[in-house]
Amino acid sequence: MNSPNQPLPTFDEVLLCTPQTTAEQVELFFRRCFIPCSGGEKIYTMLYADELSYDVSCRAEELFQHLQHYSKTYRLIILCDCEREHSYIPSVFSQYKVHMIPQRQLPEIQQYLQHHYRVADPSSSAASVFKDNMCVGIVSSNRAGVGK
Repeated sequence: MNSPNQPLPTFDEVLLCTPQTTAEQVELFFRRCFIPCSGGEKIYTMLYADELSYDVSCRAEELFQHLQHYSKTYRLIILCDCEREHSYIPSVFSQYKVHMIPQRQLPEIQQYLQHHYRVADPSSSAASVFKDNMCVGIVSSNRAGVGK
């Protein structure tokens, strides 16, 4: 985010974890992270890794230990909820833990995201339904299940 021209992460650089995330999905993600590619220096990110099931977490740790011997230049970020810091993955990787506080102000972050998510020609895009021709938006409601 140091420059508005820096791209957002691509789909292969992010794994959004849920309790339903499988060991195979984590394995594919780790293999992309640890196997050098010619696409530049990607930064891989696991989001909500604390939500992985115990079995998947154990397999992930084993695979991590195995693959890190093949590459010392990997770039991996594992983000977890601080309220679940005692779950398996945060505990295993606690020696690398860094408490992060956003370094940018909210308006700067919003401007950066607007730069990347604005549709140049909204006339042929569904993005025209969102404010300021954004191709993403958040729809929320105080009542659950009312057809959002």
